Amino acid sequence: MSMGSLIAFIAGFVVVIGSIMSATDKPMAFIDIPSIIIVVGGTFVASFISYEAKNAVAGLKMALSTFRKHKDSENSLKDEVGRIVRWAYIIQKNGLQGLENEVTDDLRNENAFLAYGADLVVTGYTGAEIKQILEHMLESQAERNKRMTDVLMKLGGDAPAFGMLGTLIGLIIMLGNMAGDPSAIGPSMAVALVTTFYGIILARIVFIPMATKAAARNDVTLFKNNLQMEGLVLLAERKSPRYIQDKINSFVDTREQFLIDRDMNNTPAQ
Repeated sequence: MSMGSLIAFIAGFVVVIGSIMSATDKPMAFIDIPSIIIVVGGTFVASFISYEAKNAVAGLKMALSTFRKHKDSENSLKDEVGRIVRWAYIIQKNGLQGLENEVTDDLRNENAFLAYGADLVVTGYTGAEIKQILEHMLESQAERNKRMTDVLMKLGGDAPAFGMLGTLIGLIIMLGNMAGDPSAIGPSMAVALVTTFYGIILARIVFIPMATKAAARNDVTLFKNNLQMEGLVLLAERKSPRYIQDKINSFVDTREQFLIDRDMNNTPAQ
């Protein structure tokens, strides 16, 4: 669980609800079931019309994933450098058979991209061939991730639009009843505006922040995968461990770089 995401999400609603409670003695005026149905229902219906169902569902799953702790981070890059350097020593000592032994089921579950790339090295592809294959793989993954974040951004764009639709419906109903009691106009107008309120809340506290965070996480994972790809290419080219260390350390902040003489005993086992 990503506590930062969860706390921020809850805090966003606390700020809004707290402001309402402090500004009025009639907070229930902000609760309107038809308005909720129009905004939430309309927003999701529009998403499923705009995208294939599997892509829309994948986008919603990505939204939920923003509340889980992200396994990839800038701090994990040092470990990836160490892992690849250790593999270079294993290849020096035991050949490609030694690397094949490192590609365990646990690694495949933990990091499918790295395991797949290691399989390519073991198979005997050249560095250039491995780079071409993995680049295509990363491009495809980036496109899939973009479709999912696009779903969330569309939800964020549609929510205020359906909020306005609900407001227009409320205004039409209100104007149709103007021949009656004039004192009812104020409450009717308030109900009409609540729908816009819901749309903005959904867009600015829920969907757009989730899309932004998901995109940022995808960028971090892509960056790590590029580091891994560079290391795998160097393994295929049989570069020395120290050369590999120096080359892929260029991806890492200088304060977090892996150094063989200092960190070799702390590299991950897989």
